[in-house]
Amino acid sequence: MKQLGYDVYVGQWNGKEIDFVARLGDDVRYIQVTKTITSEETYAREYGNLKLIKDNYPKYVVTMDPTADIVNDNGIITCTLRDFLKKRVLA
Repeated sequence: MKQLGYDVYVGQWNGKEIDFVARLGDDVRYIQVTKTITSEETYAREYGNLKLIKDNYPKYVVTMDPTADIVNDNGIITCTLRDFLKKRVLA
């Protein structure tokens, strides 16, 4: 994201941590990162923080799980790190 010109920082929303907030001018993107999403606890932690944010900026959960597909879960895009880095989901 920094190579694309974004300022990147750790975010806080209502006391919950957002792994990365990327900002480029008026464009803001929220990104949670997890190795896998294999448990309800992990799902709640990664998606719960993003679901609290009620604006319309893009929200992502990026995983290392090679079986993950690009999925839109109520406006939150889930994708592999490879797809995220290839910019397949950043458009």
